[in-house]
Amino acid sequence: MSRFCPHYPRPAARRPSVWAMFFSKRRSWLDGLYERSYRMKMGEVHLPGVDLYMVSEPALVHQVMDHADAFPKHEMLGEALRPLLGDSIFTTNGEVWQRQRTLMNPSFEGARVRKVLGRMRAAGDAMVQRLHAVPPGGVHDVEMEMTHVAADIILRTILSQSLDSEGAQRIFAAFARYQALAPRLMMPAFFGLRWLRPWWQIRRSRSAAREIRSLLEVYIRPRYEAARAGGPADETAEDDILASLLRVRDEATGEGFGFDELVDQVAMLFLAGHETSASALSWALHLLAHDPQVQERLHEEACRVLPGLDTEGANAIKDLTLARDVFRETLRLFPPVGFLARQSAQACPMRDKTVPAGGSVVVSPWLIQRHRDLWARPDEFDPDRYSRDQPSMAEPLDEPAARESLRQAYLPFGMGPRICIGAAFALQEAALILALVARHVRVEPVPGEAPEPVGRLTIRAENGIRLKIFPREAG
Repeated sequence: MSRFCPHYPRPAARRPSVWAMFFSKRRSWLDGLYERSYRMKMGEVHLPGVDLYMVSEPALVHQVMDHADAFPKHEMLGEALRPLLGDSIFTTNGEVWQRQRTLMNPSFEGARVRKVLGRMRAAGDAMVQRLHAVPPGGVHDVEMEMTHVAADIILRTILSQSLDSEGAQRIFAAFARYQALAPRLMMPAFFGLRWLRPWWQIRRSRSAAREIRSLLEVYIRPRYEAARAGGPADETAEDDILASLLRVRDEATGEGFGFDELVDQVAMLFLAGHETSASALSWALHLLAHDPQVQERLHEEACRVLPGLDTEGANAIKDLTLARDVFRETLRLFPPVGFLARQSAQACPMRDKTVPAGGSVVVSPWLIQRHRDLWARPDEFDPDRYSRDQPSMAEPLDEPAARESLRQAYLPFGMGPRICIGAAFALQEAALILALVARHVRVEPVPGEAPEPVGRLTIRAENGIRLKIFPREAG
């Protein structure tokens, strides 16, 4: 059966010149890819300001991702994100990262993630009300809608606050500005031209970061100061993630997070959590709109399973099998973070090359998860590939080898010790939101419109994702 192949930037026939890369990648990281990028095991590009090595072979990917000390987060990435995320677990390395990660792990254990399902459901129900307000057949920007619900979920689960439309639009606009400026500010460093970064772009980027962080500080400061003073806890917020972060202590020192460090971590959770989920959920609705059969099956599953949430709670989530597989397949085709940048701590051999100390090593979920030698029908939307008895990988691999390759060639949440701390949270959230959407509305594409993927900090649609919305009978 022929499946929907979503549009994506078609790769050039051959590698672009260095200066063509400079001008194209300032808009989107995807624009510098070429046909061999989707088949290579390892490639290299030597730019004036950086030696860049792209690895796609599973063994090399593990070598990089499984050894965080040998391949720490890239300093350029930290420089780009620090105004927004501060010294959070997304930007730090070594002992600082290890301490922060250890303090944050209890807040994302399975039991705590299941505990916040009710807060996720409340945000999802508010989303359904907004969708019902769209006239039947009306065109709606689902990117904005998914950003709203994802940010609302993060605020409710972390800070016990809901998000109105005005606040959602402010966050969406501020982060859109930050995203658009990020590659423009990073690219000159790749070419040894840091001085080429216009001061007004730096100013606009920092202004967008301050706007988002100031919104979060308003919520965090009163509770941080109350906790420091030993005052009574806010009973309505006792089970949120901020309450957990305020309680944790370093076993060695007995110290918890300071205020600035706490804001950094919450900013990271808020931005990384809502932005990546919003990106993937938006693309998921785009894919469902173009595959009516899968959408109808998802509607049937949602009508069968969602009523059980009221009686079984989080236990019912496991029965949203198709919703979870739709999300997994969306993450394969449109991984929110398409490129993971690391830096070699010392010279090391890789295949027939030697990566020098300080060399930039990039692992690309976008390329690996569309790799022509690792996936059968790599550009097709096929959520059933995760539950089908037969492997969905490229021949001539036998079944055990195919399943092993599948396990190693799928990394939307990263891999190794720095795997995304919120992976379980995101999977629960996504299954719920996709089921709620499918139960209450049907989505259809707008004729003549195709979203254009652009790779910046996350992979978003440059021209938005607009779909027609039709209400359903909930039963």
